[in-house]
Amino acid sequence: MSQKVLLNEKEVNIILHRLACQLIEKHNDFSNTVLIGLQPRGVFLADRIAKILREDYKVKNIQLGHLDITFFRDDFRRGEKPLEANATQINFLVEDKNVVFIDDVLYTGRSIRAALTAIQSFGRPNEIELLTLIDRRFSRHLPIQPNYRGRQVDVINNEKVKVNWKEYDNEDSVYLIEK
Repeated sequence: MSQKVLLNEKEVNIILHRLACQLIEKHNDFSNTVLIGLQPRGVFLADRIAKILREDYKVKNIQLGHLDITFFRDDFRRGEKPLEANATQINFLVEDKNVVFIDDVLYTGRSIRAALTAIQSFGRPNEIELLTLIDRRFSRHLPIQPNYRGRQVDVINNEKVKVNWKEYDNEDSVYLIEK
C-alpha cells in the first residue's frame, strides 16, 4: 500500500481560509445561514471552518450543528459489521434557513443524499448547499456536486483519499492511498 501527499498542512490551511471567504461572500453575516457538519469526519472540517469564521473573520452569528446520517443511508444494511451511530447535535431549527452541509470528501454522493433526508427532521430549509474539502470527480453515483470545493482530484477505483485532522489524527494533511 503506497501513499502520496495531496495536501500538506500549509495547503490545507490556505484552502480552509479560501472556503471561509467564499462562505462570507455568499452568506454575509450568517444571520439566516447554518453550518451542518456530517458525521463522522465532516464535523472536523465544519468545526474548523466555524472557528476560522469566528476568530479570523469575526463573524458572530455562526450556528453550527453535527448531523448523523448512519441510518438514512441506502446501504446501511449491506455491510458485514454492525454500524455505530454518531451523535446528532443540532439545537436549532433549519426552517427557512440556508443550510450548508460540510463533509471532508465527496465520493459517490450517497452521504449527501442521506443528509438531505435526515435534515428534514429539523425543518424545511430555504436552500441547501454543499462544501467539501475534496471532490473525487469521477466516482459519483448520484447527480450531486459541491457549491464550494477545496480541491478536485481524479481518483481511480483502487485508490482512496484519506483526510487527516490535527485534532484527531495529529496532523492536517490529505493523502491519496493506493490499496
